[in-house]
Amino acid sequence: MVKIHPQVGYDILKTIEFPWPIAQVIFQHHERLNGTGYPLGLAGEDILLEAKILGVADVIEAMSSNRPYRSALGIDNALEEISQNKGLLYDPDVVDSTVRIFTQKGFVFG
Repeated sequence: MVKIHPQVGYDILKTIEFPWPIAQVIFQHHERLNGTGYPLGLAGEDILLEAKILGVADVIEAMSSNRPYRSALGIDNALEEISQNKGLLYDPDVVDSTVRIFTQKGFVFG
């Protein structure tokens, strides 16, 4: 059930005209650089940059927020996850930018 949400989001947005490929970005946001993501198992340059950005943002938000099945793991754990998997699952430039936003720019969820 969880793995169908990119398709559901795509289906909702695909007929709306945007100046960017928003529906495709939503559809691809769980794809991973090494091809282990879903729903299509795309890899590397086959994944839109915007989807790579949204994918990292999704990991950060999910890990640092409370979920019905677990307490928040915290921003430090989320940053560690993306850093450890930089270049494997997550785009290196996206990871570096995200880490900088939190560590050097002082971004916090409000």
